[in-house]
Amino acid sequence: MNRIIIILVVLLAILGLSSTFIVKETDYAIKFQLGRIVKADYEPGLHFKLPFVNNVRKYDNRLLTLDTIAEKMLTSEQKFVAVDSFVKWHITDPARFYTATQGNERVALARLDSIVKDRIRNQIAARTLVQVISEQRVSTMQDITREANVASAELGIEVVDVRIKAIELPDDVRESVHRRMAADRQKEANLYRFEGREEAERIRANADRQAQVILAEAERDGQKIRGAGDARSTEIYADAYGRDEEFYSFYRSLQAYDNAFGAGSDVMVLDPSSEFFDYFSTEASKD
Repeated sequence: MNRIIIILVVLLAILGLSSTFIVKETDYAIKFQLGRIVKADYEPGLHFKLPFVNNVRKYDNRLLTLDTIAEKMLTSEQKFVAVDSFVKWHITDPARFYTATQGNERVALARLDSIVKDRIRNQIAARTLVQVISEQRVSTMQDITREANVASAELGIEVVDVRIKAIELPDDVRESVHRRMAADRQKEANLYRFEGREEAERIRANADRQAQVILAEAERDGQKIRGAGDARSTEIYADAYGRDEEFYSFYRSLQAYDNAFGAGSDVMVLDPSSEFFDYFSTEASKD
């Protein structure tokens, strides 16, 4: 009797376990009934099913990476390049994903790889080699991502991003590309130098003009100040002369004597009766 109870308990436990399933936050779950999809929009948590009637398949709903194999492609100039890329994608419609691939993830990855490579091949074939390896590569990848996303919608997946990891060039092509890139950079450098010289000339011309204006204004102000000083000096001399003409004449004569005989080694030949020696005469001394 005890053995029968144990067997019944085990059978009930097995039946209970086979009647439930858990959906994680990182999973999609699809429930089938005799091979037909009955539900594909389960929320995370514990759910129930009929044993032996329903079965469940789960798929990862996180962002996944498809690392493709490098492949040779032709540019618009008919030059081969080896393109190595990867794809970021995730499942958006698990029911459509299962229907389109019969639940085989390898089939989905193979079709996605084909879709992406076809779009990369078309974009590279429409561009020159320089455009492929230049800064236009960002816009090229955006175009590839958009087209691949449209084409892969029938698989129930979304292509989030397509990136080129490396573009390998043949030796002869690599040398020509390097020369072309060097010439482009030299052209840009020459343009920057020309613009710099032009700007420098403009700055120097403006500085010279400002210097001329400043000097002219300084000369004008200097003339005004000198004129005011001369006028003031003349006014002072006139006032002093008006107060004592004799003393003023004597003072000016002393200044003339100092200028004439200050060096001590100068020799001057003058008439003793000239006005220059008026204050050296005895009469002048007595006066």
